[in-house]
Amino acid sequence: MKRIGTIITLTVILIAFIFGIRYIYLKDQKDPVVYETQKSFRYTILKKTVATGSIVPKEEVLIKPNISGIIDQIFVEAGDYVKSGDLLAMVKVVPNVSSLNSAKNNINSVSTQVETAKLAFQNQESIYNRQKGLFEKGVISANEFDNAQLSYNQSLQRYKQEQISLDNARQNYDIIKTGTTSGMGAAANTEIRATVSGMVLDVPVKTGNQVIESNNFNDGTTIATIADVTNMIFEGKVDESEVGKIKEDLALEITVGAIDNKKFDATLDYIAPKGIDENGAIQFQIKGTLNKKDATFIRAGLSANASIILARADSVIALKEALIQYDVKTKTPFVEIEIGNQKFERKEIELGISDGINVEVKAGISPNDKIKVWNQLKPRANF
Repeated sequence: MKRIGTIITLTVILIAFIFGIRYIYLKDQKDPVVYETQKSFRYTILKKTVATGSIVPKEEVLIKPNISGIIDQIFVEAGDYVKSGDLLAMVKVVPNVSSLNSAKNNINSVSTQVETAKLAFQNQESIYNRQKGLFEKGVISANEFDNAQLSYNQSLQRYKQEQISLDNARQNYDIIKTGTTSGMGAAANTEIRATVSGMVLDVPVKTGNQVIESNNFNDGTTIATIADVTNMIFEGKVDESEVGKIKEDLALEITVGAIDNKKFDATLDYIAPKGIDENGAIQFQIKGTLNKKDATFIRAGLSANASIILARADSVIALKEALIQYDVKTKTPFVEIEIGNQKFERKEIELGISDGINVEVKAGISPNDKIKVWNQLKPRANF
């Protein structure tokens, strides 16, 4: 009985040994890895970063009234082209009762002063005429006649000044009451005119809306927004991790979401010196002037992306970056070049700029060299 148990144990060990030998044999019989190769190629490599933003006019002018009132008429709408001086709207003045009464009382006060000055002038005129007759007859001296003439001239000047004051008071009353007065012409406060030439981007008011004048204490109500749409800029933001890589005068490639298959060249001309905290990330504003070479109309406010070209290498020898290996100790880049059938030789190379997929090779290989694809996927073994 004991002998039978020993035989069974030995048999189990033998079977396990046979299976182990078979496993090792099958494993050693796997097909050897056949490495593929690739050649270098000519390629233009762009190293860039991307900023998001929008297309806006370089300058927008807000047209505001010089007098408060109610919009009586509007002569333009968004999209119209206007020239400097064109009439945009008319404002109907709603006079302030207190200011109107004050202006009216001022007219009455100045009128009284005019009458007083007139009487004084008429009196001096009589004295002057009488003294003149006496002087011509030799009754009075020249000195007495000069004093009479001086008083006459002074009273005449005072009378004229009071008349001018009365005219000014009446004009001020008309302006408060109607917004204009005789003699103002195109300078009438009720006429809102364009101060620059360009396209009307927005007319935020309607007929009947109340508007407030622009003064030292109030920005005033915007009647219209005008801009030169032929002079557009990209306005966007870049993250603090990228702002150190960019500088003024770098080239931009602008893509507008609403315009398919179009790229617009631009030049980076502004980087904000101070960042803004947005959702925990520091963003820096940038601006780039578009170099429009065609007649494509870009609407103000369209969202856009700007590729900021940090470096550029035109038509250089390049490789897929996945083919590059690095020495474990020295971190020196190298590739393996095929020198025979599945025989490769290590060769150190000098790299240039990379776009993350392709990399410039400055030295170390020739265009005809076959580069080993060292990290290719291996087929799964079948047992």
